Amino acid sequence: MKPLLTPSILAANFANLEADIKAAEKGGADYFHLDIMDGHFVPNISFGPWIAKQMKAITKVPLDAHLMITKPREYIPKFIDAGVELIYPHVEGSYDVYRTVQMIIDHGARAGITLNPATSVVSVEGVIDIIDSVLLMSVCPGFGGQKFIPSTMKKISDLRALLDELKPSVRIAVDGGVTLENIGHLRKAGADFFIAGSAVFNAPDIEQRVRDMRKAMQ
Repeated sequence: MKPLLTPSILAANFANLEADIKAAEKGGADYFHLDIMDGHFVPNISFGPWIAKQMKAITKVPLDAHLMITKPREYIPKFIDAGVELIYPHVEGSYDVYRTVQMIIDHGARAGITLNPATSVVSVEGVIDIIDSVLLMSVCPGFGGQKFIPSTMKKISDLRALLDELKPSVRIAVDGGVTLENIGHLRKAGADFFIAGSAVFNAPDIEQRVRDMRKAMQ
């Protein structure tokens, strides 16, 4: 599968968000990633569907959203209405995960599932038949700028082996501490969907950094 790069706008400059988005788009961003946090599921608060709606007005790059929230089914229709095309709830949520994933599909978007660093890859088996991708958190979710957890490398290869056996078309996304230096190693381990925040938007030249990361992940 063609590898995809997804800059996370959590690390962008919100005082100049359009300029950052345009620079990443010009560099060749495949998606833009929205980290949605409610202050309960994770200890931070970010933004809601209105950011997605504003982004759709300034970019044609598709959007994906990582829902780190306690009641995702209340917001899934709103994010899809705002233009989000791919949504990742968490497998660890205290809600019916299968129903939540199915709701995404029923509303016309594609669905993934997210696994925290300590969650086993076998937990995806219950929804493997209806998801497009698995998002492996390579940091503890809630804050940007964290360092990559090294054990994620083995987790990627273990998940790739499981997916190749059950449903080879499912992508592996990685989020947290993805950098220009490690993205090639992540690709070799079996990942093909790379979410990068600080590595993109903290770079002195956002457009060039996206180009460099896209080259490194091939």
